[in-house]
Amino acid sequence: MNQPALHPEHDDGKAILRAALRDAPGEWALFLDIDGTLVDIAEQPHDVRVEPGLPQDLTSLADRMGGALALVTGRRVDWIDANFGPHLFPAAGLHGVERRRASGELDRAALTPSLNALRKDLGRRTARMPGVLLEDKVAAVALHYRQAPERERDVRAMMEMALKVMGDGWVLQHGKMVVELRPASANKGTAVEAFLSESPFAGRRPVAVGDDVTDEEMFRVANARGGLSVRICETEAPTLAAARLNSPQTLRDLVAELAA
Repeated sequence: MNQPALHPEHDDGKAILRAALRDAPGEWALFLDIDGTLVDIAEQPHDVRVEPGLPQDLTSLADRMGGALALVTGRRVDWIDANFGPHLFPAAGLHGVERRRASGELDRAALTPSLNALRKDLGRRTARMPGVLLEDKVAAVALHYRQAPERERDVRAMMEMALKVMGDGWVLQHGKMVVELRPASANKGTAVEAFLSESPFAGRRPVAVGDDVTDEEMFRVANARGGLSVRICETEAPTLAAARLNSPQTLRDLVAELAA
């Protein structure tokens, strides 16, 4: 994998995105992360708020793009539907562990009994760690420590042990104040590649927008295919993205503008 640059080449990701998606929407395929990208980060995952007009703006933009818009997130697909409905967007959930094609067909990794046992063990351990939140993603599991940053070392050590328990075929995904254990067979980059092999995404140049290290694989794919990569970050950060936006609100404003 290419090493992240010290910072994006261009600060004005908004102008770059506007020029591409406004003037030639049929040439591009848009892949959007959710937390920290389309919506603001919250203290706890269940506190995240989707702005009321955002789902309709995304639907209108998707229509302009011939349906070539997908949500690519660490969230589950059923969470996406509950919060971005009634339109059912093509979506990759759990960093690509589950993926709904534009046709509506849902691909999902098989559940394992060992993960169920591990999830229960982590639940017992985190019950004794105030501020550490276990998020059950069914086919994956995550520990959030945003409310207990002093527990970062403990959380990382616990998840390293969990990785050893699960063995080959599993990886740890580190994000903003969260560590997730997921199947190694999928990530956001492979999800984008899969979409690009299918209609209506096939033959288009990818645009990937995200905010975290979990989105770097999307940026890698977009760059390799001659597309656009934009990271949302308030300050300079190591990234493969070629441009930057300063906040989710900036992206929401741009989506509304393009949808209109």
